[in-house]
Amino acid sequence: MNTLLSEIPLRQIRAVYDATTIRVYQAYSDTIADTALANGRFVSPPFKMERMTWIKPSFLWMMYRAGWGFKDAGQKRILAIDISREGFEWALANGCLSHADESISKEEWQKLKSESPVRIQWDPERDLYLRPQEHRAIQIGLSKEAVELYVNQWIKQITDITPLAHSIYKLVQEGDLDKARCQIPQEKEYQPLAPS
Repeated sequence: MNTLLSEIPLRQIRAVYDATTIRVYQAYSDTIADTALANGRFVSPPFKMERMTWIKPSFLWMMYRAGWGFKDAGQKRILAIDISREGFEWALANGCLSHADESISKEEWQKLKSESPVRIQWDPERDLYLRPQEHRAIQIGLSKEAVELYVNQWIKQITDITPLAHSIYKLVQEGDLDKARCQIPQEKEYQPLAPS
């Protein structure tokens, strides 16, 4: 990574993105992953539309959550999902923090949370050894209409990156951190779309 870790602000969205899409990650069972890859979108069933689904722009946070795809059968397949930037920004604009902060009262937060289809959570970013870092990575929980939009409109491409995850994990286990770093998707600070 080009940016020194100490220079990264506490909360900053970092991602792989281009002019039209941003990449997020999810981990699923073989059944859900195979169905999604075959259809280019999540299909219900086996995907559960009624549950909150969490998308993560941070590759290493996804590796931490899924244990490089070795944690359990329900998270053995790591998927990279390219979604529209408009959809991503809709999620941010319609989100509520998953925990109350000092800016609003607990009652105001409870009301906002009950009305919001999106949860925003900031968790410690991870390094190659999956150790927590000082700065945070964003997770976005989608529910209600946000899940419908994600599945039916935002998704542009789904790629199985489980082999990449396993390859990087093997390099980390072997102590070849330079080669492992070269394989990690290069995330950069996210710049929102210009107002249209």
